[in-house]
Amino acid sequence: MGVARDERRLLTELFTEVGPDAPTLCDPWRTRDLAAHLVLRERRPDAAAGILVKPLAGHTRKVQDAYAAKPWDELVGLVRSGPPRFSPYAVADELVNAVEYFVHHEDVRRARDGWEPRSPDPVRDAVLWRRLAPTARMMYRKSPVGVVLRRPDGEVVVAKRGPNPVVLTGQVSELLVHVFGRAAARVEYDGADEAVRLVRGLDRSM
Repeated sequence: MGVARDERRLLTELFTEVGPDAPTLCDPWRTRDLAAHLVLRERRPDAAAGILVKPLAGHTRKVQDAYAAKPWDELVGLVRSGPPRFSPYAVADELVNAVEYFVHHEDVRRARDGWEPRSPDPVRDAVLWRRLAPTARMMYRKSPVGVVLRRPDGEVVVAKRGPNPVVLTGQVSELLVHVFGRAAARVEYDGADEAVRLVRGLDRSM
């Protein structure tokens, strides 16, 4: 099946369970907004550009709001069915969607009371680990100090070379959630107090 398909299925099942107005870690987005974002990203490349290009953000918001206004079952169905057959997102689903759907699945899971990290999964975690290095280097590029990501087994990714490095240790899933700026990530910090403070507060926006 692949991690992207598994996470898509799990996320749509959770969408159905919690409904359209549940909180997410992408505050102020609710689940309806997150679902609309995912559909827009895969089905409207003209509008998806505004996710990264600020002058186009107004068009993106307009299209996303239109998707969000759809009946909830219909919107979840669009997420579940995935991108159109000949979309680049369909052709390269595992490459472009494994991390996207894993992180957004966690955005909904971890916004609920009583959540716990999922158990490690060798297949899923191997895919996420391969994606971690390039993603981390992009997201920590603004760090004024070094950043190293370490798994419990000792394997590391150097996310940013620099002075006073901070080492973050955690399961692959937790490291990835941290890379995307979610405070709910369960990682341990090792480094000088000021360097740790800088990494904790780092702007990891695109």
